[in-house]
Amino acid sequence: MNLILFGAPGAGKGTQSNLLVKRDQLHQISTGDLLRSAIKNESQLGLKAKGFIDKGELVPDELVIGMVKEVFALHGNGFILDGFPRTVNQAAALEVLLKEFHLVVNKAIFLEVPYKTLLTRLSGRRVCKSCGTVYHISSKPTSIESVCDECGGNVVQRNDDKEEVIANRLKTYEEFTIPLKKYFKQTGQYAEVNGDQDEESVYMSIKSSMNL
Repeated sequence: MNLILFGAPGAGKGTQSNLLVKRDQLHQISTGDLLRSAIKNESQLGLKAKGFIDKGELVPDELVIGMVKEVFALHGNGFILDGFPRTVNQAAALEVLLKEFHLVVNKAIFLEVPYKTLLTRLSGRRVCKSCGTVYHISSKPTSIESVCDECGGNVVQRNDDKEEVIANRLKTYEEFTIPLKKYFKQTGQYAEVNGDQDEESVYMSIKSSMNL
């Protein structure tokens, strides 16, 4: 089973991908994580991408597509694409990549979450700089302020979760990612899940849409 999880920033794509990895032995391909790792390591790709991410803008297609191609070459079937594609152009490029590696996407699942909920999730999100564990200041706080419960690392707010950037991220999403709904409906792969539920309910809804 190969899946695409898409939706607005803060819709819960990463959370649900992690559950699918743990429970269903799928491999998560998160372009956001790949980019943040590249930035942390100060690779050539990371340096190019950082300026776009810090402003809440989409990273140019050629950079993202190149990363996905590298991962496909390593892993093959049994994947979840989290954060890619984010535009119709990227979806078209994905079709080319899938054919090149003799792969298919079974479902493109959209997580629908109200705008106000997205703002609350994003502005309150905190992430461990060391291990990447995600927290929230109200719904999932750390036991000790700014200290990761898992590894003791420093828990911070990502630059792209700051108020001045969030509005631009959501505007970019509305302009470029919403059209993917129509795109995947036309391919027959589209399924929609209510992402404004608790984590377990969203997971079970995703499983139902996968017919599993």
